[in-house]
Amino acid sequence: MKRFKTALLSRLGYWIYRLLSATWRVELDEQPPFLEEIENPQPVVIAHWHGNELALIHLVKRYRIATLASQSRDGEIMNGILVSLGAATSRGSSSRGGMAGLRGLVRLCRANRHNVSFAVDGPKGPLHVVKPGVFEFSRLMNAPIYAASVSANRVWCLHRSWNRAILPKPFARVRIRFTRVFDPISKTMDIHDPALAGQLKRHL
Repeated sequence: MKRFKTALLSRLGYWIYRLLSATWRVELDEQPPFLEEIENPQPVVIAHWHGNELALIHLVKRYRIATLASQSRDGEIMNGILVSLGAATSRGSSSRGGMAGLRGLVRLCRANRHNVSFAVDGPKGPLHVVKPGVFEFSRLMNAPIYAASVSANRVWCLHRSWNRAILPKPFARVRIRFTRVFDPISKTMDIHDPALAGQLKRHL
């Protein structure tokens, strides 16, 4: 029964989101060389805040995105929505099954030429604190890191959620900017260096 309810909620969420996002007036600021690199066999990492993901996931098919989905019940619902939208997913997070999820992302990228989206302050915060997982993945896959910043003129804000998630309202104007922040992270770089996190945060 729980599995059926989860599947039903995922399907319902997908259709509501698809209808809502179809009304948005989206402006994509794809800073060079984003479009060239996104089509390369070598993956690109797209970093974003966890709270911005509802304004971004309509793009997963456009950019051939693979991403982590939490192993929680809410994660199961979101996983169904992401897959329906065209994303590839690996189950896990930095708190539950994290290394398995990261290895799954690596396999997806190597097998199917996916690019990767990373909620850099997920899955449970602290809010707007960049964690080192995005740098570790960049190093593993020799992938450049782009920051995806989001703004919208009319949004619902989920103030009670830890991530202060935003969802653009019907017919909102949504602007998404992709900025190349890092070349692939090298083996000699310290992924826990606060300077790395600070530089990425400035573009999010």
